[in-house]
Amino acid sequence: MLHTNLGINDNGNLTFAGFDTVKLAKEYQTPLYVLDENRIREKCRTYINAMKKHFGEKSQPLYASKALSFKYIYRIMKEEGMSVDVVSGSEIYTAKEAGFPMENTYFHGNNKTDFEIAFAMDCGVGHFVADCREELDAISQIAGEKGITQKILMRLTPGIDTHTYEAVQTGQVDSKFGTAIETGQALELTKYALTLPNIELEGFHCHIGSQVFDGQTFCDSADIMLDYINTVRKETGFLATVLNLGGGYGVRYVESDPYLDIEESIAAVATHIKAKAEEFNVPMPTILMEPGRSIVADAGLTLYTVGSVKTITGYKSYVSIDGGMTDNPRYALYGSQYTSCIANRANEVADFECTIAGRCCESGDLIAENVKLAKPERGDILAVMVTGAYNYAMASNYNRVPRPAIVALNKEGSKVVLKRETYADVAMNDM
Repeated sequence: MLHTNLGINDNGNLTFAGFDTVKLAKEYQTPLYVLDENRIREKCRTYINAMKKHFGEKSQPLYASKALSFKYIYRIMKEEGMSVDVVSGSEIYTAKEAGFPMENTYFHGNNKTDFEIAFAMDCGVGHFVADCREELDAISQIAGEKGITQKILMRLTPGIDTHTYEAVQTGQVDSKFGTAIETGQALELTKYALTLPNIELEGFHCHIGSQVFDGQTFCDSADIMLDYINTVRKETGFLATVLNLGGGYGVRYVESDPYLDIEESIAAVATHIKAKAEEFNVPMPTILMEPGRSIVADAGLTLYTVGSVKTITGYKSYVSIDGGMTDNPRYALYGSQYTSCIANRANEVADFECTIAGRCCESGDLIAENVKLAKPERGDILAVMVTGAYNYAMASNYNRVPRPAIVALNKEGSKVVLKRETYADVAMNDM
C-alpha cells in the first residue's frame, strides 16, 4: 500500500486508519473527506522532536495552515504544541476562534491589506513575515497608531530552483513573493527596515517551493541565507537571530514518488547549517520550518460514489463520480497525480483503464486520466488517496455544489469535525 494507514480488510474493502471506508461512506454519505487524526499528531511530534534534537530547543515547526485550515486542525496544533503560519485575515480569525494562542502565529502573504494588518495586531498575532517596502511602512505606521512594537521577519528570495512543478516554486529570483537577494534589493530593504519605528526585525524568512524530496535544496537555501545574514551583520551591525527555512517537504501521491524520512532529512540539514554557521562565524540562529502538506496530506482520503461508467468505443472510458474539481481542483490546475481504487472491491485486480471525471459542467473537471481500477459499477465507492492537503482548502462552490463534510478518525471512533454544506448554506449570503 501507498502509506501505512491504508489496508484491505477481510471483506475486501479499503481501510483507512483502521476504519472500513465503505462503512464510512454509508454512514456519512459522499463526497466525504476523511482525516486520520493520529497520523496528523504523529507528524507534528516528528517535526517537533526532530527540530529540537537537531537544531536546538528554541527551534520549532510552524504548521502551514493554508494546506488545511478549519477550527479542528488548529485545536490539534494547539494540543501538540505547534506554532502556525497564517496567510489571511480569515485564517487568523479561524485560529483565534478555535482558541489557538495567537502569540504563536506568523502572518504571511505578499499583499496584506491595511485592514488585515490592523486586525492581526488586534488579535495579538506574534510575528509578521513582511514581504515588501509598502508592507513595512504599513506595519510600522499601524503599530505606531496602536502603541505597540510588532515583531517581524523579512521574506527574501534566495534564487533557488527546486526542480518541481513551476506552479509551486517560490524561491526563484522573479517570484511574486519576497525580495531578491541576488539583485541587491534585499539588502537595501533590510537597511530600510532597521530605520523604521514600531517594528522589531528578528530575522529572515525564505521558502523555496513545494513537493521537495531532496534535502540538499534546503541546504543550498540555508547557505545563501547564512551568507546573507553575515553580509547584513558586516554592513549594518544587525545580527539576525531567527532563520525561517519555510516548508515544502514532498509527499507520496503515487507509487513512483520517493519515500522521504523527515527526521533523517532534518538531521542532515542541521549538520550542514551548523557547519556553515561556523564557517561564517555566525551564531547559530533559531531555525523555523513550515511543514503543511507533509503533515496533513497522507492523513486525508476522499470517498465518492460512482454514478456512471461510459465507454466511447475505440477511444476511452469515463468513470463519473459525485464530486470533482469542486472538492479537488488540483488535477485541473496542476495535473496533480493521485492513487485511486474501488473501495468496496479493493482486493480485485485493477485492469480497467479509465478517466475519472467529476460532476461539474466543465470538460476539464477530472480527477485522473488513464488510470486502472477494478471495473466500476454505479453505486461503487471510489477512494482517492492522499487528499488531506489543498483539497478542502481549495474547494469551491462552482456550479453551486455544496462542499463535503470532514470526518476525523481517532482512537475514540469517527466524528464530523466540519459539517457538510447544504443548498441553504450555499445561498446563505444571497440578497
